[in-house]
Amino acid sequence: MKCNKIMSLLLCSALFLGGCGTNATAEKHEATTFAMDTIMTFQVFDANGEQILIDTEQEIRRLERLFSVTLEDSDIAKLNQNAGKAPVAVSAETLGLLEQADEMRLLTEGSYDMTISPVVKAWGFTEETHHVPSQQEIDALLPLVDADAVQMDTQNKTAYLQKEGMAVDLGGIAKGYTSQQVADLLREKGVSSAIFSLGGNVGAVGAKPDGSAWKIAVENPLDNQDYVGLLEVKDKFVVTSGGYQRFFEQDGKTYHHIIDPHNGYPAENGLISVTVVSENGTKADGLSTALFVMGLDKALDLWKKSDDFEVVFVTDDGSVIATEGIADAFTFEGRDNDFTYEVAKR
Repeated sequence: MKCNKIMSLLLCSALFLGGCGTNATAEKHEATTFAMDTIMTFQVFDANGEQILIDTEQEIRRLERLFSVTLEDSDIAKLNQNAGKAPVAVSAETLGLLEQADEMRLLTEGSYDMTISPVVKAWGFTEETHHVPSQQEIDALLPLVDADAVQMDTQNKTAYLQKEGMAVDLGGIAKGYTSQQVADLLREKGVSSAIFSLGGNVGAVGAKPDGSAWKIAVENPLDNQDYVGLLEVKDKFVVTSGGYQRFFEQDGKTYHHIIDPHNGYPAENGLISVTVVSENGTKADGLSTALFVMGLDKALDLWKKSDDFEVVFVTDDGSVIATEGIADAFTFEGRDNDFTYEVAKR
């Protein structure tokens, strides 16, 4: 579902400018690549950084070959090609991510659903051929949005979509999982200071070489040359979803790409961006979309029941709301642009 985790270049600039004050004795290695349909950037502070970055890119390519919906020989592409026909052999890793995607659906009461793909395609966001589908089209496709019809057989390592026309897209969670794997790989290689962005899925390994926190900008959804605040993080993942990232206009109305699985339409609930901070990259990715779909009240209810993520919300009436667990690490910068700020408490 998501190329929807692409923050603007402003965020990446602010993020990497945060490294300017680092210890000059640390050996910095940088790389940029294109994978999973997005630009990925890396900064690693390590004497062996060049080889480590090569290993990192190879790991990303390996995961792309499993999870891509466009590579014909990927596990997910084969699964979709055989919807309603037969089970497909997939890797244990793919099965594991399908299971995590279903857990996210259950946690968010269906606000995240890996089977939303046919509806997203109907809106034209898959091929970027945008149009507003008729209610009849949406009604015909909604029965295919049914994660209960995704059968996973861990013993035989197969998966099966029970309905012809169904399709799974792990884009709303795969980059988060990949971010987690990249961070784990860097730590295994002995890296204690690194920062990277997989299409806006930001991962911070450790702190800057001087021990200070990484600074990550939370973009102003109304102006991609501005930001509403700065997050200071160590060993965290930061992922933003917003309707301003991909959209089109038709007959004077704007339609964005974050589709509510419950009704097949772009979510409209007063939120214009959601930024999730967590030590779990997969969860941060899935939740950023799901909380956007849920809306502020339901999203805060879920946060209050949880202890493994924090959030910065931006609403369409100009409010910036940070949950209390991240408030001390968030510097509000939106006052000059008429944003207001508050902290949500449990």
